[in-house]
This record gives sequence, C-alpha cells and structure tokens, in this order.
Amino acid sequence: MIETKNLVKIFTTEEVETSALNKVNLIIKEGEFVSIMGPSGCGKSTLLNILGLLDNPTDGEYEFLGEDVTRYSERQRAHLRKGNLGFVFQSYNLIDELTVFENVELPMLYLKISASERKKKAMEVLERLQLIPRKNHFPQQLSGGQQQRVAVARAIVVKPKLILADEPTGNLDSSNGEEVMNLLNQLHDEGTTILMVTHSPAYAEYSQRVIHLFDGHIVTENINKEFHI
Repeated sequence: MIETKNLVKIFTTEEVETSALNKVNLIIKEGEFVSIMGPSGCGKSTLLNILGLLDNPTDGEYEFLGEDVTRYSERQRAHLRKGNLGFVFQSYNLIDELTVFENVELPMLYLKISASERKKKAMEVLERLQLIPRKNHFPQQLSGGQQQRVAVARAIVVKPKLILADEPTGNLDSSNGEEVMNLLNQLHDEGTTILMVTHSPAYAEYSQRVIHLFDGHIVTENINKEFHI
C-alpha cells in the first residue's frame, strides 16, 4: 500500500534549515497495523502528514496504492485522499459549528454522496460507536472521549483503505484511551490498514509492527505479531 524511498523533508526559514526526515525507507502492506514511536520532534507527525498526502517530501520517492505521488499537486493529493484516507487527530479537529451528525456527514459531502445515503451511512456508524443519543449535540457539549469517538466515526464513515491516527489517545484518560484503541483494533480486524503515531508503549502493543524514529531516521523496528498476506 505504501512505499517510501529515501524520503527527505526539510523545513526552511530565513535563518535556519531543519531536517525533519532524513532518507526514510518504509513499506506498509495492505491490512497491516503499524505504530510509529519516538521522542517529540523526531519527525513522526511530519512523516504521517506526507503519507497522508497532506504535504509533499523535499526529496525521495513516495508510492501510494501503486501510484508515484511524490510530486502531486495539492489538487491531486486532495482527490486521492477522498475515500482512501481517514484521519484521527489528538486534538479531534471537529468543527464546533456542526453537530455530531453533521461532522460525521462531512466527508460524504465531498464525495457527492446523496442525502439519503449520507444519512443512512452516518446513522450506521453513529450507532456502532454508541453516539446516536449525541447526534444533535455540538462538540463542546461532549467529553473528550466522546469527541474522539466522533472523530473516529468521521474517519471511518466512507470506509477508507487507510486510517492515519496521530496520537489518537493523547488527550484522553486511560479508560477512554482503551476504548479508542479497541475501536482501531476492531477496524483492523475488519481489514482496514492503520498507521498510528503514539508515545504509549502499551498502545503500540496493539499493532503488528512498531517503527522507532529518532532525528528523522528509522532506527529500529519491532515485530509484535506476524502479518500474513
């Protein structure tokens, strides 16, 4: 599903040049659950942004679903993200002015799915995540755990091939964190590929592989469970 070759990302300001990624070589197979770990500032979120087609690398190559997307324009990246990628962020990134239902419905609007189909799919995923009683609430009326469940619902409503989760439990207590991890585990069991950035060794245990980044390099890789195609 994903292959990178000598991926480099450099951020440049007037005064300083910062190397966020330095020749990262990575393969992620369809159906895998992979965690990325490392200290703050090591390049984890930068890597996730590039793999999630939110940014382009400075150098190197990136193939997604067999396509060389290294130099794609923002318009091309946006087109490929639709329906293929779902995002779950540490800070939820819900739209405060929209209800729970409307937040979950939003990705389907971009895909021009009919109103009746949008309602059906949104209600199905809200029911699955036990959010029906909250469907007309706004994000600020929810707890952190509920907001993150809404974010997961929004990510999975179009059944994407890949879910990218950036510290999805970072703002949650242990009980809500476990709940979100169990949801990701269920989605993986159903065939979704998951790539997760985490600081938690306990939550990384849910994945099949753990990749450790340091100063923009992959330094080690641990296998938790064997993956069979």
